[in-house]
Amino acid sequence: MDGATVVVVDPDSFSEALVRQVPGLLRYAHAITRDPQAAEDLVSATVVRALERQASFLGDSSLPTWLHRILHNLAVDRFRRTREVPAEDAAERVERDWRDDTYTVDAATVVARAETKSELRDALIRLPFIYRSAVLLHDGHGLTGREIAEIQHVSLPAVKQRLRRGRMMLVTALARGQERRAALKGVPMRCWEARSRVSDYLDAELPPEQRLLVEKHLQTCPTCPPLYASLVGARSALADLDQDPDSVIPPDIVARLRG
Repeated sequence: MDGATVVVVDPDSFSEALVRQVPGLLRYAHAITRDPQAAEDLVSATVVRALERQASFLGDSSLPTWLHRILHNLAVDRFRRTREVPAEDAAERVERDWRDDTYTVDAATVVARAETKSELRDALIRLPFIYRSAVLLHDGHGLTGREIAEIQHVSLPAVKQRLRRGRMMLVTALARGQERRAALKGVPMRCWEARSRVSDYLDAELPPEQRLLVEKHLQTCPTCPPLYASLVGARSALADLDQDPDSVIPPDIVARLRG
């Protein structure tokens, strides 16, 4: 690359520097996924990719920025597969609220919830990934707008818009926390705890006490039963697909195989 300064990094030094970045990467991954296993998977994949691409680290950005960019790209792929609500739809919906001169929130309630880690994490996970990532990197990890632009592969004005919208969405999510808590009052387990165990529940692989908790959650939660019913339906459809007539081996192929 003409004009570029190539920084040659000793493999041992690079590995040591990489290890020092892992705690920060884990904190970021935990915050954007709210799933310890998914966070560890993302960080593990980031470390592997960083080691594979060590030669491409030219020192034109800091090591933390470079690693966060790798993790961000991996997370984008993950959330693209699981995203339920288009990010722009969610952002525009909240921005419409904020444009309304009559819209407001109870500041004391929002601040109190923001200072409660479980409430803050619950609100953050409700932000679309690109906004959650921008807010966490800037306000949580102290990265500059230019560094985030590099990580997210967007312009600086785009980062500023993501920060503005992300902060709006975070405040709105914190303000609505009471509504969610009221709807889930008396429901055993948090929704993600139940949803993360539903697959094992379907396969009858949960210990009896966890199975009972999942069943109680499904009996009382206002949002999880349709998700569970959809999982059951999709699994049944896949089982039926295996019986599809089109999958039967044609007689002439059977004859050839048998010689």
